[in-house]
Parts: sequence; structure tokens; C-alpha cells
Amino acid sequence: MFGALIRQKNPMKRQIDAAIEPVMRSAAMKKADQILRAVANKDVTLTLLGESGTGKEVFARRAHELSARRRGPFVPINCAGIPEALFESELFGHERGAFTGASERVKGKVEAAERGTLFLDEIGEMPLAMQAKLLRFLENRRYMRVGGAVKIDADVRLMCATLRPLEQDVSSGRFRADLFYRIQGISLQVPPLRERLADIAPLLRELVAQVTARHNLRAPHFTREAKALLLRYDWPGNVRELRNVVESLCLLRDGRSVRARDLPEALRKRAVADAVALPAHGSTSLTLELDDGMDKLVQRIVEATLELEGGNKHATATRLRISPRTVQRYVAAGRVSVRSRRALP
Repeated sequence: MFGALIRQKNPMKRQIDAAIEPVMRSAAMKKADQILRAVANKDVTLTLLGESGTGKEVFARRAHELSARRRGPFVPINCAGIPEALFESELFGHERGAFTGASERVKGKVEAAERGTLFLDEIGEMPLAMQAKLLRFLENRRYMRVGGAVKIDADVRLMCATLRPLEQDVSSGRFRADLFYRIQGISLQVPPLRERLADIAPLLRELVAQVTARHNLRAPHFTREAKALLLRYDWPGNVRELRNVVESLCLLRDGRSVRARDLPEALRKRAVADAVALPAHGSTSLTLELDDGMDKLVQRIVEATLELEGGNKHATATRLRISPRTVQRYVAAGRVSVRSRRALP
């Protein structure tokens, strides 16, 4: 998920020998991966910071697969999705009869992750009472199942992920300071998609391949204009949002072209607004009415950029990240002002 690829050079190798590789054409992702590779094989706590949907779990899985524990399990826990009353049982397991409904012994996530990696996603959302129990476990790597009387040794590596720096939660009293200092190992910032523009095109190809294979569809073709809008959009939902947009487009445009007008309306409007807000080389500004419709908005942007670039359609195309042919089509169709057309070479 999140654009992760599973590559296996030798198909005869077991699946556990395959490395999970996020798409990383961008400088930001390459830098993050350089840090991850340096610490992946060291048995230290790794904390991944980043916005929702950036692929923190993909990075954690990659670190696991690059470590000496890769033959062991990778066990994720979403700390935000477990009711407080069930958290201890989820983490450490329980014995038969430990509470109403406990009809048999159940292993916890710690036991399931033996000789592997335990990944605590959104650790900042862990209840305070559970934080004290986790700290006690980390001090000696021993635990008891709920309702049990025997201490069990655990051999697991801990990885964590959080939306916001844990220092903020410590300051606000939402997170125990002693646990914070206990898990403070290596922190790695996973960059948001808006800082990874070079990754969008390969992510798009990979996600299209995944979606069309899963739904037995023909891959659609994205026009230059559609790709340009995808590049201008700031992707507040990051790779998760991109995946959902791609899935919708693949389902609706099965084997056909995806044009700018086929993109979600909110994406189109925000992408155009963001493009206008970008700082220009000159002092020109442009005000748009988003209710004018996509074609008129693009017309005004092309016209303003032509004027800013002295009528040079190649410079205009470069600035707008579209093809010179697209600019020429607007000129030939009479969609730009006479003043802009006269200046064209």
C-alpha cells in the first residue's frame, strides 16, 4: 500500500527475503531512505513522524525487511483504533476466564511479534494507563497476559509512528515523559506528498497497475492537462488520497483518457488556486473566480502567463507544466487575448 513495491530478484526465494521499497524518485524520499538504511539493521527504537497517509507503516516495514529480524513477523497495532478497556489484552494477550467472554487463552501482539518487530502506529493516542504498562514492559522485556500469573520473556524490536512530535504531547500531559525518554531512539520524518512531486508520476503508474489488476480493468490514459493538475495539487491526504483518486478514475474511465475535467471538482479548483498562488518571477498577480468553470479558469491562467512571459509559448508551457502544443491550441482557438497572441514568436 501507499505505492510500496515488493521486488524479488530471485522468484525462488521465500517471500520474507523480498524488500519492501517505497517509491522514492524525489530528493526528500532519498534522504529519508538514506537515514532509514543506516539504522534499519540496528536494534534501536525507530520513531516515524509524518502526516496521515504519507506511508509511515511502509517505512517501518522496509526497516524491518532490511534488518536481521526480517525472518520474524512484522506486527502492527493502530493505537487510535483500540478501546482503552481492551488495550492491555490486545497488547499482552489474556488467559481463559480473565474476564467475561474470555473463553480461551489468546496471544497478544507482543507474543505474536516474537523475534520480529512490533509497530505501534499513532502511539501518541495510547491511553495514559496503558503507557505505564508499556513502560514497565520495555524496562525488562517481560510481561504477563491479562489474568495470568507467569511472566513471559519477549524478544521484539519496537517501532513507533506519530502524526505530531511526541514532545508536544509530553508538554500537554497527553504522553508520559518517562515513556517518551525510554522510546526516544532514532526519529525519521516521512515527507508529505507535496514535497515529493518527483514521486507522483511513478506513484500514479504503480497505483493504476494495482487498481486495474484488482478490479480487472483496462488502464486509463492521463492527458497532459490532467497530470499537470495532479502535480499542482497539494495532496492534504497524501498518498492515501492519491490512491483513492486513482481508484475512482480507473473505475469511471476504464481504458479511456482521463482529462482535466474528469478529476474531482474539489481537486481541480484547489489545484488551479494553488497554481495561481505560486510566486512568479515578476510582480504579476491574478485573481480568479472559481465559479467560472474549469475552461475559463485555464484560459485566464494561460493568457496571464503568456503576458508575463512576453508571449513566449515555450516559457509559458514550462511555467504551467503543460505542453507547448496545449498553449498553441488555446492561441489557435482564440481563447487568449489579442495582445498575448501578437507577442507570440
